[in-house]
Amino acid sequence: MSGIKVLHYEAFSRIPGKGNPAGIVEDADGMPDAEMQRIAAAVGFNETTFIQTSRTADARLRYFTPGHEMDLCGHATVATLYHLKTNGWFADKDRITVETRVGDLPMEFLREPDGAWSIRMMQDRPKFEPFGGDRAALARSIGLEERDLHPDLPIVYGSTGIWTLLVPIRDKEAFTRMKPDNRRFPEILTERPRASVHPFGLETEDPEAFMHARHFSSAFSGTVEDPVTGTAAGVKGAYALTYLEPERESASFLVEQGLEIGRDGRVKVEVRRLKDEGIEVRITGSAVFVKEFTV
Repeated sequence: MSGIKVLHYEAFSRIPGKGNPAGIVEDADGMPDAEMQRIAAAVGFNETTFIQTSRTADARLRYFTPGHEMDLCGHATVATLYHLKTNGWFADKDRITVETRVGDLPMEFLREPDGAWSIRMMQDRPKFEPFGGDRAALARSIGLEERDLHPDLPIVYGSTGIWTLLVPIRDKEAFTRMKPDNRRFPEILTERPRASVHPFGLETEDPEAFMHARHFSSAFSGTVEDPVTGTAAGVKGAYALTYLEPERESASFLVEQGLEIGRDGRVKVEVRRLKDEGIEVRITGSAVFVKEFTV
């Protein structure tokens, strides 16, 4: 692994040390899966992206945690496309497609009023499945009691490319008491033991945000907590249209995440109903370069 260049970016923030760290490895064509896995483990971030040539899209992205490959990753996509756009790739394009393990997904480059780039990412069509496990055991696995769970909103598995368990929380104060025991997740998440756990609530620190969240990694990923989570933010948009306001046709809002671990970030979520195709999900965020290193 000696001499592999890795670019360190933070996604969903423009401030180094905030947001969600992502590693990026360029020119990964022909790199064996085992080598990509070894590099991701050495980097140690929640995800490292490997950029490859695609036959069907403008680029192919592979995502690895320290423990396994992911089908899709929101923050790593945002970080990688921000890197490419700000370094001369796609100079004449505002829209591209990216090949992932969930298919070829449309992406957009957006100019913010101050001239910075943001990335709008299409995610896979959302899916939901009921959670049939023990609510009290679930609460204890993240350091809470059952009374901390929201009494009216459903706990469900959700996916816009990767499965997570969406856990509505009653009060924002409870987020400061959370201490995940990720090793216990598989015995509780019996329907999807490889899923992550995503507690969220409707009380926020930022008055402009609609949801507050934390994200605890799958027991198999080799990490504990994901600071700011793009795919989980996207599926919460579909959750809002499905369970919170089922009469609405569309919604747009901000998710705040990472505050409890000093990684404050923001994800913009946009969702709309399609006549015969379920719910369309997009997220938007920016990124910042931190440093280059080798593994």
